[in-house]
Amino acid sequence: MTLRATTNSTLGQTILVGAGGRTLYLFEKDTKGKFSCSGSCTSVWPPLLTSGKPHAGSGINASLLGTIARPGGKTQVTYAGHPLYYYAADSSAGQANGEGLLQFGAKWYVVSPHGIALTSSKSSGGASGYGSSSSSSSSSSSGGGWSG
Repeated sequence: MTLRATTNSTLGQTILVGAGGRTLYLFEKDTKGKFSCSGSCTSVWPPLLTSGKPHAGSGINASLLGTIARPGGKTQVTYAGHPLYYYAADSSAGQANGEGLLQFGAKWYVVSPHGIALTSSKSSGGASGYGSSSSSSSSSSSGGGWSG
């Protein structure tokens, strides 16, 4: 599996893409290195799976690539600790229909080559990135606001 960065004309930003140029997303509910999307969630948001080591293509920082184990012996690709997903309603390259959607208990965001969530005008409430929905501003809380 090779990830690469490309400019998305709809979002006007450079984003991470997987096979066939399909947009990759992160889930705000995931915690660093652990997935929260399982069961029916994976029908709408299929995890980016790999059978070997993921590879860094054009515009990707190889040191940010990683993997985590999923049930059934499957391996999901991570980037800057974020498990990566496709959106089932994105049927072709260049689509980013999942950007800013609130589904399965949290928001979904397109991933930048820096490993952070991108927000667009489609997103509501002026969220500034991953973990922005946290109601606590305490720096001692765990699991939110990763830095990449």
